[in-house]
Amino acid sequence: MPIRIEDRVWRRIKVSRAGRVLTLTLSNPGMRNAVDPAMHEELAEIFYEANRDADSDIVVLTGEGADFCAGGDITWFRRALAGEIAKPSALEGKKIIFSMLDLEKPLIAKVRGPAVGLGATIALFCDTIFASETAVFIDPHVKVGIVAGDGGAVIWPHLIGHARAKEFLMTGDPVPAAEAWRMGLVNHVVPDGELDARVAAFVAKLAAGATQAIRYTKVSVNLGLKALVTPVLDASIAYEMTTFETDDHKEAVAAFLEKRRPQFTGR
Repeated sequence: MPIRIEDRVWRRIKVSRAGRVLTLTLSNPGMRNAVDPAMHEELAEIFYEANRDADSDIVVLTGEGADFCAGGDITWFRRALAGEIAKPSALEGKKIIFSMLDLEKPLIAKVRGPAVGLGATIALFCDTIFASETAVFIDPHVKVGIVAGDGGAVIWPHLIGHARAKEFLMTGDPVPAAEAWRMGLVNHVVPDGELDARVAAFVAKLAAGATQAIRYTKVSVNLGLKALVTPVLDASIAYEMTTFETDDHKEAVAAFLEKRRPQFTGR
């Protein structure tokens, strides 16, 4: 029996179709599409389901409204520190990245506004990245006292080189769209009003091509990336889990909620 992705109810990701193009829209209304426990769990499953979906050949990943994704929900971190709910799952974190790499269909990112933390990571792991002029890419894990373990430590240096990537990962400084394009972090930057049309035109070009040849070209290229990801992701997620328990992470969460600058101690 053919499998359709709509057979499952998704709470934080909207699923829509246009012909054989599947669009996945991150949706956390009122939170700038921040990753809460429900979205994290669904991100670990959605790309596997998209791969199995019988009625699509191309997948577009985007965010609802003016933001792509605001990164991890600080309220989740606060509640995890208080022991009220579980902290982010390392297993889910690995599944998110490997499910994207295992997705055989072309995966196109359409980015408006901020792509932060895990939001930046999943955008940058897409096969082709279109950004509007309003887009900005930020991996601020260090600013909340944790390691960029969700894949940022792999994909940023892979795209822009180790020295440049370490600068942004160690500072958490933002990269505006135009600069992201200049350094090779994204494929295309276009005016916001043209973003939908440009992505649609690119998708149509792929759809008119030799679908199987395109699909398995992507798979072939990803073989090298998967070999790179495996050891780094194992180590970086382990480091991230360790830093969730530090005083600096607790201070960063408290400072964010109290709207003040954190006072880090290195502990």
